[in-house]
Amino acid sequence: MSANGEDTAGSALPTPDRVEEFLADLGRAVRAGRGLCAVPTDTTRLFGMDALTVSVVHGGLPELVWCDPAEGLGPALEELQYTLGEGPTLEAGRQGHAVIEPDLAATDPVRWPAFLPAAAQTPARAVIADPLQLGIITVGVLTGYRTSPRDSTTAQRRDIRRLGRVLLLLLLVDSTGTGPADATGPPTDLFLHRAEIHQATGFLATSLGIPLDEALLRLRAHAAAQDQSLTDLAHALLTHRLPPDALIRQ
Repeated sequence: MSANGEDTAGSALPTPDRVEEFLADLGRAVRAGRGLCAVPTDTTRLFGMDALTVSVVHGGLPELVWCDPAEGLGPALEELQYTLGEGPTLEAGRQGHAVIEPDLAATDPVRWPAFLPAAAQTPARAVIADPLQLGIITVGVLTGYRTSPRDSTTAQRRDIRRLGRVLLLLLLVDSTGTGPADATGPPTDLFLHRAEIHQATGFLATSLGIPLDEALLRLRAHAAAQDQSLTDLAHALLTHRLPPDALIRQ
């Protein structure tokens, strides 16, 4: 589907003209005051990726706000990084430069000692993470994942950077709350993707009488130690299937 809502499923391989038209459509969406919901599904194929995510830099951790596809590889890899505290999205966000790894299996294990073994259990084999910046300030990160080890071409890297610039503008529309409601693209509520995790953090902090930062640290540490999804752990706490005092102390 194109950014103006036209169906492009099953169309030919990406061409420069298609990318130009797509980015122009998103530019018009920005001027119309629409947010990330203006980005259509299946954007990944146009940019040669298998999954794309946008995360904002929030309290030192990446807060997922948009992904295509809406479920699967992208959200899973972003949650891994949120849990483990390392990975390409975090590195791009913290250091403000692009992170490109054409073959995760060949990446120096010292770089991300916890993330790489976990990522190897997923279909992800290559990644490119590009910071979304306002001047020298990194607002978020656009991350693309591939399921086969392959480097991006110069043109693909350029197109990813251009996409990132437009997505940043759409993100800023969302952050100001000025955009109209729209359901044409993937979910984009700035707290939708990790709502249960935030709720569980507050619940744990209240139950144990500890600061929010410590509560989140306990959640992340327990999820990592048990090789459990952070979302699943949060759900278990909120549904009282797991008592708060069962979480390991850090």
